[in-house]
Amino acid sequence: MFEKFLEIKSSWEELQNSALPVAVYGTGNGADKVFDEFERLGITVSAVIASDGFVRKRTFRGFEVKSVSQAEKELGDFIVALCFASPLPQVIESIKELAKRHRVIMPSVPVFGDNIFNKDFLKNNLEKIKKAYSLLADEQSKRVFENIIRFQITGELNYCFECESSKDEAFSLLDLGENESFLDLGAYRGDTVEEFLRYAKSYGKIVAVEPDRKTFRKLETNCANIQNCTLLNCGIWSHNCTLSFDSNKGRGTSAKESGEEAQAICADYITEKYGSFTYINIDIEGAESKMLEGASAALKTGPKLCIAAYHRSEDIFELINKISEINPDYKIFLRHHPHISFWDTNIYCL
Repeated sequence: MFEKFLEIKSSWEELQNSALPVAVYGTGNGADKVFDEFERLGITVSAVIASDGFVRKRTFRGFEVKSVSQAEKELGDFIVALCFASPLPQVIESIKELAKRHRVIMPSVPVFGDNIFNKDFLKNNLEKIKKAYSLLADEQSKRVFENIIRFQITGELNYCFECESSKDEAFSLLDLGENESFLDLGAYRGDTVEEFLRYAKSYGKIVAVEPDRKTFRKLETNCANIQNCTLLNCGIWSHNCTLSFDSNKGRGTSAKESGEEAQAICADYITEKYGSFTYINIDIEGAESKMLEGASAALKTGPKLCIAAYHRSEDIFELINKISEINPDYKIFLRHHPHISFWDTNIYCL
């Protein structure tokens, strides 16, 4: 099946061959990565645009940032290379409205890492992709997997929209019950702790881990009245060590070659110190694969898992394969929740 995806026109090919001017929509890290790939492929950019309500006098990559309406007056029709992600319903609707007036595609670049999910990447990883697909437990998971692969090749957002499901449906799969114990890796300000409390019938303990110091203080404030809740200000890695992290990036805090040093620990160390868990949430900004390398004991007991599968191009298949290698008894599901792009695509294991 996936060999046929090599015959589909990619987002990069469409942008290379388009007779319309190319407008880059967005000015963040994703837009930087798209610009870099455009330069490599010889794709000419005609404008950089932002939403009408968010435009201010500034430049990006040598272009004055213009509003969508201003670009429409100056260029008429154009093809939009969408370069930002959002879960906000109003943003999603605005992009759908824009797509009624202009061709909108989203060339796929990774949140972390340098591997772009293009046809060469697909070809080089076909066997790993097929293996991961074969491990999925239900038809919805397979549909999500197929659609996300198609999206990453084509940039067609409809592939994401067509396979969405709600968090309620995902938590019905997890079926959190009585006396759950929760390990939250990448707890941010406590939103996933709050989510756990909303869905679990009761719990015995919570251990929440967050590396960023400023974010950790907000986590402490938000969890101050939660009983049996232990908070750890450190990162997660394959083994206990000291790592450098991006500082002051909030939800985007991640390990990198230089930056603010912080302690990092592995999941097996946490379970050795605090006991086993019945449910583990893992959203650690591209370090999910490294986390699994240090979680063989933690996962052998079969805790339910929710693990982010969208930070790196290889995550959607590599993480599934690694989880199955650690614990072949897992039933593995894949769900995509409403989002511009394939962000908020999670692996759920039972």
